[in-house]
Amino acid sequence: MPKINRIFANPSAIEHAFYDALARGDLDLLMTLWADEDEIVCIHPGSPRLIGNAAIRASWEAIFQHGGVHITPMDCHETHTTMTVIHNVIEQIRSNDPDQENRHVLATNVYVKTPLGWRIVMHHASIAPGAAPIDTSASTLH
Repeated sequence: MPKINRIFANPSAIEHAFYDALARGDLDLLMTLWADEDEIVCIHPGSPRLIGNAAIRASWEAIFQHGGVHITPMDCHETHTTMTVIHNVIEQIRSNDPDQENRHVLATNVYVKTPLGWRIVMHHASIAPGAAPIDTSASTLH
C-alpha cells in the first residue's frame, strides 16, 4: 500500500479527505489517512468492531465492491485536546442500491496528531433512530 506524503495540518482537512476518498471509492487514499498503529478501530453500522489496518481495509474494500456509498457529513460537533480531536457528525448516506433506502448515521471520528500530521484512529458509525435531522448549519436566526 502506498503511503501518503501529504501532511494534514488540521482534523477538518483530513476529515474532508476521508469523505472525499469514500465518495470516489479510493481505497488506497482512504487507508493512507489512518494512523500507522495496530490499535486503529472502525465500526460500521450494525457490524462488529474491526481492529487494525488489514481488517479495516478489507471492510472498506467489500463496501466499495458492492457499489459503495455516498456519505455527506453534516452538523459536526468538535471536541479538542492538545493531541486529539473528536468529531461527532451526522452522516446522510445514499446507497447505489435502489432497494436500500437512504438513511442517516451518527458517526464519531477520532483524530490524533502524529509526526506526519493528523491521522484517523477511530471511525464509529451507528444507525440513528428516527427521521433524518434537518441540516442546521445554514439556518438563520432572527
